[in-house]
Amino acid sequence: MSFVLSQEQRLLKQTAGDFVKSRSSLKRIRTLRDSADATGFSRDIWREMAELGWVGMLLPEDDGGSALGYMDLMMVMEELGRGLMPEPMLSTTLLGANAVLLGGSEAQRRELLPAIARGELLVALAYQEPSGRFDPHTVQTTAEPSGRGWKLRGEKCLVLDGHVADRILVSARTSGSIADRHGVTLFLIDPREHGVLVNRQMLVDSRIVASIRLSDVAVDESAIVGEPENGGNLLEAILDRATAGLCAEMLGAMSAAFEMTLEYLKTRKQFGVAIGTFQALKHRAAILYTEIELARSAVMGMNQALDEARPGASALVSVAKVSCSDAFLLAANEGVQMHGGIGMTDEHDIGFFLKRARAAEMTFGDAAWHRRRYAELEGY
Repeated sequence: MSFVLSQEQRLLKQTAGDFVKSRSSLKRIRTLRDSADATGFSRDIWREMAELGWVGMLLPEDDGGSALGYMDLMMVMEELGRGLMPEPMLSTTLLGANAVLLGGSEAQRRELLPAIARGELLVALAYQEPSGRFDPHTVQTTAEPSGRGWKLRGEKCLVLDGHVADRILVSARTSGSIADRHGVTLFLIDPREHGVLVNRQMLVDSRIVASIRLSDVAVDESAIVGEPENGGNLLEAILDRATAGLCAEMLGAMSAAFEMTLEYLKTRKQFGVAIGTFQALKHRAAILYTEIELARSAVMGMNQALDEARPGASALVSVAKVSCSDAFLLAANEGVQMHGGIGMTDEHDIGFFLKRARAAEMTFGDAAWHRRRYAELEGY
């Protein structure tokens, strides 16, 4: 297994880094938060990202994409993470588009994927429920037969960018009990349909999610994505791929927080010398560097496994999420601590990384949940 980037990947990473520096700054993130921006991101920047080919990186060329892999996407997501950019790569590219790519019918792919790749269509995935925590198989939302179609009833929470989505994929139970792996079906709905109530909410890191209430929402058979009753397996495949993208974003964010902290250690002086010369702070910085590099190895190994469709890729996804969750929280906590009093103020940007670390750790399963999942996958 090689962890050396190709020339093309290095160039892609540099291009993404230059884009983030020129088009987005933490000042923009602060403005989006303080203004309580209704969208929560820039549609102009999103269109530029689509023009660069990033939105459709994972899609086949026939569907308007560039047919690249997760190692290539990692280069982009890492740089977006450095800038804490809130544009909907996770919700639309890694959740919505992947759901259609992996389970959609030919008609659904023709209708949705090219529009997604062009940055014209936003698609969200509504799978979490108030009682389900991280388990995608715990589904109380129901889909009952009605004429030639179905009626959906239930409530979804923490739907990434659900407040602006043009289409929403909803998991609903068509058979079985609440936590059965079998009996879950995915439906594609228009949020403007009668019976869909979308409530916008802001997370601690200022990202926007939605809670969605479904009251007898009527859909027909063409709304089903993937195999009926087998949506749980499709959800696991989608979430693995989305977690891979999130881990790359977390890697970029923790690296930026570490670099910000190192710069402060080099410039802040006490007793006439830079505090970075103090042995205790040197040791803490060394530990941070080691943990971030371990996380990088886990992320690269996971992405290579996904690109090669290895049987054990799901276990490596959980390994990467545990590693990134722990390392990002450590980098953010230590960043605030080593910045001292100023690190505790909202005026300093290091706090944005702490808030993002808290939210990202809880997205797609926290470290404890993925440790248990890894143990189960490995037969412990």
